[in-house]
Amino acid sequence: MAVTSQQVTLYMSQRQQGQTQDVAAAKAGLSVSTARRLERRAESPEPPAPRQWRTRPDPFADVWGEVLVPQLAATPDLQALTLLEWLQEQFPGQYPDSLLRTLQRRVKGWRAAHGPDKEVMFPQTHGPGLRGLSDFTELKGIAITVAGQPLDHRLYHFRLAFSGWCHVRVVLGG
Repeated sequence: MAVTSQQVTLYMSQRQQGQTQDVAAAKAGLSVSTARRLERRAESPEPPAPRQWRTRPDPFADVWGEVLVPQLAATPDLQALTLLEWLQEQFPGQYPDSLLRTLQRRVKGWRAAHGPDKEVMFPQTHGPGLRGLSDFTELKGIAITVAGQPLDHRLYHFRLAFSGWCHVRVVLGG
């Protein structure tokens, strides 16, 4: 059973209050050996190094490189569940459902290293009152006349980016 953070906190507080290691461990519901390990970890200035070895054999070692990677390369969108079901059809009784999470981790790692690139998007956020867009527009191909005479004009367009409020005004002349 794993040691909870509440047990560690209770143990450490009992030790700070002057209790012996045996008494503090009993009050926190820990074994004495676990209490010793906690104190060694608390005295160490650096966290323990992550392990670099496997704790159990890889269940997909036989089929990963020759069978699954070519399928992922051909169809990168395949889900791990689909691959597991296919393996269960091809090799009955060899790959139980309990290996799904392991296969999901392997597929995720493969996609990160060899899969298709992800689309990168940087959303633009415009706060209220921070950005306004302003532009002059000439209507090309459309003749506006007043009393038969062409109107020499431009349109001034202003828009607030956050709310979308806009204003247009006719500007006469240049």
